[in-house]
Amino acid sequence: MAGFPPAFLTSTSNSFIEFARTAAPEALPRMTGSELHGQVPEGTTIVCLKTANGILMAGDRRATIGNVIASHAMEKVHPADDSSVIGIAGTAGVALELIRLFQLELEHYEKIEGARLSLEGKANRLASMLRGSLGLAMQGLAVVPLFAGVDDSSPGGQIFSFDVTGGKYEEHRFHSIGSGSGPARGALKKLWEPGLDADAAVTVAVEALFDASDDDSATGGPDFVRRIAPTIFTVDSVGGVQEVDPGRILATADEVVTRRTRRAQA
Repeated sequence: MAGFPPAFLTSTSNSFIEFARTAAPEALPRMTGSELHGQVPEGTTIVCLKTANGILMAGDRRATIGNVIASHAMEKVHPADDSSVIGIAGTAGVALELIRLFQLELEHYEKIEGARLSLEGKANRLASMLRGSLGLAMQGLAVVPLFAGVDDSSPGGQIFSFDVTGGKYEEHRFHSIGSGSGPARGALKKLWEPGLDADAAVTVAVEALFDASDDDSATGGPDFVRRIAPTIFTVDSVGGVQEVDPGRILATADEVVTRRTRRAQA
């Protein structure tokens, strides 16, 4: 076909990353320089838990540069495809680029192979991408994702955590990443139980993010003044990936604040 470079017509790789390295290496992230560390926005906190029907993943909206709030409305949780979600903590620009490349990687594989990767396969691809970004992590531009979803072999869902070297670990009940992950995970330990319905799972996620924002300055709680709610997605084998309405999240957050205020005044 006229007009296309040879690499576009001869590549047989089912990996978009490998194809891009051959056809257009300049399109891949090439951020370098440890001098950037501490001068670019970073994002936290992400929580993920199993529910009665699948998975719920939630993230706060604050991005910080040192002790300065760089954004009140950063989106840290995104659909990876129509049956999985990915949340990120770490250097914001690198993290968002990683998400876009991962989405393209999954789409490219399906177009080339005519079939979808399994959930485990998707997690392995993400781990491989992290290993390829180890140089950035060593320069202080680290990204740590949290990945979860459902497929035919796991209709109840799976949660995968990672480290900056590309290590992949399955989490069997819930998990949290980011600088507020300690208090968030503590809340999940107390509040999570098997078989949570949708409303209860949203409440647990909001409670966990409240606890994280209470102890971690880099984590933002629900913003009632600006009407900015945490980002929450659910995934199940029936409806796929669905975003929870921000109004519903803020209403839940208001109930949590009221309940905690009453407890404090008792």
